[in-house]
Amino acid sequence: MIDLAGRDLAGLEGAVAELGDRAFRARQIYRWLYARKVADFALMTDLSQALRDKLGASARVGFPAVVDRLPAGDGTVRYAYALDDGLRTESVYIPGEDDRATLCLSSQVGCALACRFCLSGANGLKRDLSPGEIVGQAWTMLREAPPLVRVNIVFMGIGEPLDNFAAVSAAWRLLGDPRGFAIALKRMTVSTAGHVPSIERLGALEDRPRLAVSLNATTDETRSALMPINRAWPIARLLAAVRAFPLKRNERVTFEYVLLSGVNDSDEDARRLGPLLAGIPAKINLIPWNPSPGLPYAGPSEERVDRFAGLLWTQEATVTVRRRRGGDVAAACGQLSFLPRTADDVGPARAGATR
Repeated sequence: MIDLAGRDLAGLEGAVAELGDRAFRARQIYRWLYARKVADFALMTDLSQALRDKLGASARVGFPAVVDRLPAGDGTVRYAYALDDGLRTESVYIPGEDDRATLCLSSQVGCALACRFCLSGANGLKRDLSPGEIVGQAWTMLREAPPLVRVNIVFMGIGEPLDNFAAVSAAWRLLGDPRGFAIALKRMTVSTAGHVPSIERLGALEDRPRLAVSLNATTDETRSALMPINRAWPIARLLAAVRAFPLKRNERVTFEYVLLSGVNDSDEDARRLGPLLAGIPAKINLIPWNPSPGLPYAGPSEERVDRFAGLLWTQEATVTVRRRRGGDVAAACGQLSFLPRTADDVGPARAGATR
């Protein structure tokens, strides 16, 4: 059976040709799938009945099937999906103000990078997601969302996006196509733990999302202990690649810094961080650590977060503190997992809830 999920226009034209129809039919299917979010061939009413019958018999739209929706008290929703091979992945819908929303998408089932503070990589990497499995997360969330005036996409869910470069880039091209999802590339961000060759590859593209780098430490000793990728590309090498990254007008690189109590949140860390990023048009996004079962860390106090941010402000750094969203359903930064969840993971009041 032909799977149409995640195919670009050329791929749909090939599928239509296999069914013996004309190329312009692919453009119609493309609009139904990505602009109108319709996957039922019977509802694609501007297609001929003969083609709809052929599609129904010979094709499918194999976007991941939702197996759970867990809404948090703040309106955030964690989605869990079943994949065709029996594995799972998750994404997060984060509502904003004024009919805006952010969609956090996963790029892999698990993660090979094994950052010590992140649940997503605690059980290793199972496999990459396909373009259809990535785009399908956004497709599902947008189908179920209220009308939105602006959508942001962040490739910050499970997995290292730049380790699955081909599928992630195919996904952002589909999401950015004005004939389909029509989400501007400047509204998309790819977050990396510091995969230097892929940062350079991303920077060579004319059309690309924005870049975020998960830094999380100011010395190689601490960063290597938290993030094994630092042994391959230490801080100096990583920041050299970021400094060489070609930024567009008014564009900044976001540096994500997960604050772990007693590990990387000292005054000395804050005083080192500003000079470390000198010369880079940057925004520092401080993320108080979100607890996950089995991980041996603690988040900092509000006073420590304020102190850390204040020391950066005195260095004239641009700093934001990420508000915790979806923590009561294990949907906050670092809490996503491809493993099935239990009531203990999400809290007894939320287990089994639906949107």
